[in-house]
Amino acid sequence: MTIQRMDNVGIVVDDLDAAVAFFTALGMELEGRMPIEGRWAESVVGLDDMRCEIAMMRIPGVTGRIELAKYHAPEAIALEPSVAPSNTLGLHRIMFAVDDIEDTLARLRPHGAELVGEVTRFEDSYLLCYLRGPSGIILALAQQLS
Repeated sequence: MTIQRMDNVGIVVDDLDAAVAFFTALGMELEGRMPIEGRWAESVVGLDDMRCEIAMMRIPGVTGRIELAKYHAPEAIALEPSVAPSNTLGLHRIMFAVDDIEDTLARLRPHGAELVGEVTRFEDSYLLCYLRGPSGIILALAQQLS
């Protein structure tokens, strides 16, 4: 048995519009947005009376997506601490390769992006950074150096 592909990474957010704007500023496109509810959805996620809205974001020209979900019922549960450090158990971060890390940060800052640490050089290979976006989402950015 083999894996055929990775379809998407799901992220629960508290403000779907803000998360869509953030990932659009990163360079992704909104593929679609729709409500999800009903017995089939409740069965999949293991929540009774579940209602949410999802937005599917994609990088133009490549496979794989990010599924952003805003839960209306039951209400999403916040982790403690709400701004979790980088060593928190669970999904840690999503890394994107970018052409220009400073330009990308400049586009994301108006959408609430804040550096977790600093933009750091790894040898002569990469500029790297972690940043926090809407709902505490941590992204990593990597710019390959020539």
